[in-house]
Amino acid sequence: MVSSRNQFAYGTVMNDVRFPLFPVLAALLGLALFSVMDGVMKAASIAVGAYAAMCWRGLAGSLLMLPLWLWRGQGWPPASTLKVHVLRGTVASTMAVLFFYGIVRLPLAEGIALSFIAPLIALYLAAILLGEKVRPAAIGGSLLALAGVAVIAGGQLNGPSDAEAVKGLVATLISAVLYAWNLVLQRQQALLAKPEEVAFFQALVQFGFLGLGAWWFAPLPSASVWGLLVISAILSAASLMLLSWAYGRAEAQVLVPLEYTAFIWAAIVGWIAFSEPVTPTMLIGVALIVAGCLQATRKAPPVTATTAP
Repeated sequence: MVSSRNQFAYGTVMNDVRFPLFPVLAALLGLALFSVMDGVMKAASIAVGAYAAMCWRGLAGSLLMLPLWLWRGQGWPPASTLKVHVLRGTVASTMAVLFFYGIVRLPLAEGIALSFIAPLIALYLAAILLGEKVRPAAIGGSLLALAGVAVIAGGQLNGPSDAEAVKGLVATLISAVLYAWNLVLQRQQALLAKPEEVAFFQALVQFGFLGLGAWWFAPLPSASVWGLLVISAILSAASLMLLSWAYGRAEAQVLVPLEYTAFIWAAIVGWIAFSEPVTPTMLIGVALIVAGCLQATRKAPPVTATTAP
C-alpha cells in the first residue's frame, strides 16, 4: 500500500507521464544548473582536490538545506526511504569524486562527453529495476544523442599522452557507470520523498560518507575556496530539487536522454571559465544531441481502432 507521504508522488506520476512538458523543463533547468556547478567544482577541486571539495561541499549543503527541511516539517523518513537516501548518497558521492578527479585532468566538456554512456546504461537499468517499458523512440533518440557525443569526443580526444590524462579518462568512465545507477536511484528516491528532503539527505549522506576520510584526504579550504563550495552547494541543492520534482512526475526513459543537454552548458562554462574552445565539430555534436533528445521525448501517437473494409 502506498503511504500518505507517497501518494502525492505516485498520483502525479500517473498524470504527468501523459503530459511531461513541465517535468522536462524542470529537468532541463536542473541539468543546466548542474553544469554550472561542475565548473565551480572543477575550480574548487583544482585548489584542494576532488575528495576535499566534495566532502566540504556536503557540509555546506547540509547546513544550507537543514532549515528548509525543518521548515517543511516532514519529519524523519521511514527506514525504507532512509535506505534509499543512504544508498543514493553513497553512490553519488563516489561517482562525483571520480568525476571531479577526472575533469581536473581533462577539459570539462570532454569529461561530460565521456559521462554520456550513463544515460544509455540507465535506460536499461530502469527497465530491469523499475519495470519501465523502454519505447523504441527512447532507444533511437538515445542512440542519436550518443552519436553526437561520439562526434564531439572524436574531435577533442586526440589520445592522451600523459599518465594524468589516462587517470582522468579511467576515473570519468567509472564515474559514468555509477552515474547510470544514480539516475535509476534518483527515480526511486523521487517517488518516496519530496525535493527538499532529497536535497538535504543527499548532502548529509555525502558529508557523512566522505567525512570518514576527511582527516587524511580533506584539508580545510581557504576562505575563497569556501566561497566556491557554498556557491556549488546552492547550485547542487537547486538542481537536485528540480530533478527530483521532475523524476517524480515523468518516467526515467523520458528524462534520462535530456542528460545530453548538459554538454551544451559544459561547453559554455568551459569556454568562459577555462578558455576551452568551442569547435565546429562540437556544434555538430550538439545538434545531434538536441535532435536525439527531441526524438526520445516525443510522445507516441495514439492507437486508433480501424475497421476492415
